[in-house]
Amino acid sequence: MKLSKKIRQFLIEPLQAQFQQQIQQVQDQLSQAKADNAATKLVMGAALAKLVKQATSIQEAEFKVFSQFGDDGIIQYLINHVKPRVDTFVEFGVEDYEEANTRFLMMNNNWKGLIIDGSPTFINYIKTRTFFWRYSLKAVASFITAENINQLLIDNGIVGPIGLLSIDIDGNDYWVWKAITAVEADIVVIEYNSLFGSERALTAPYRPDFRREKAHYSYLYFGASLPALCDLAIEKGYAFVGCNQAGNNAYFVKKEKLNGLPALSVEEGYVYSRFRENRNQEGVMCFLDGAERSALIEGLPVINTRTNREEYL
Repeated sequence: MKLSKKIRQFLIEPLQAQFQQQIQQVQDQLSQAKADNAATKLVMGAALAKLVKQATSIQEAEFKVFSQFGDDGIIQYLINHVKPRVDTFVEFGVEDYEEANTRFLMMNNNWKGLIIDGSPTFINYIKTRTFFWRYSLKAVASFITAENINQLLIDNGIVGPIGLLSIDIDGNDYWVWKAITAVEADIVVIEYNSLFGSERALTAPYRPDFRREKAHYSYLYFGASLPALCDLAIEKGYAFVGCNQAGNNAYFVKKEKLNGLPALSVEEGYVYSRFRENRNQEGVMCFLDGAERSALIEGLPVINTRTNREEYL
């Protein structure tokens, strides 16, 4: 026992300490690489943000810094036109905030805001990032439902007018936006499901525990159609101003804040998505295109938001 203890003390423990030190060095290097990459992106994004002022449409304004697609540019374009009352944002469904609609807005324009994600792991990671202390950002771990969203906003001091609301929770997006009364955003960006079509006002049925990956193996059964969101926007006093070119985010502006921006019909602004994130029954991405994607969810139940009756895709 004594010999074993000495071997551990003089051989194994130093090796373990050395290994842990090496791991920490690699982690530090990765963090620095991310920081350097973010700094480069910010410089390039700042230059693009100045050029966006000359754009004549939201599609022309698109560019990506931290957003998944071209939404960073669209948001810069819209805040230049809308002149939001308050430089505060709220974004739901940010995951680790590496790809998000509001991160460039925060870092380039010094906006403050609240981000919410259902994963404590993601939120804890965000709180370790340099930008978390450099900017006025609250990060909250909570699974969002129509029942808890207003209290979440109130508990975190976000009430009344805000500049921008971004909703991307892969499921109950329509129902959560419908439920929100605690804040009134000048600009709303919300994910829509282009596979639900451009004619019927449809949404996935509401379930407080809705999870996209469990709702259907394809990952394509979630959210709402653009007509459903446009109807809801009208009820809330918004005008539809367009979608991103990727066909997954729709943009709405308070009618009194349009400042010359054209309000569009669904027919004028609808964009059909072409990204291929669908999966087969084994959970493996299968990269189906076009109508093949729609076939995966054909026959699934949806709610017609105009009649409040169940229909089928």
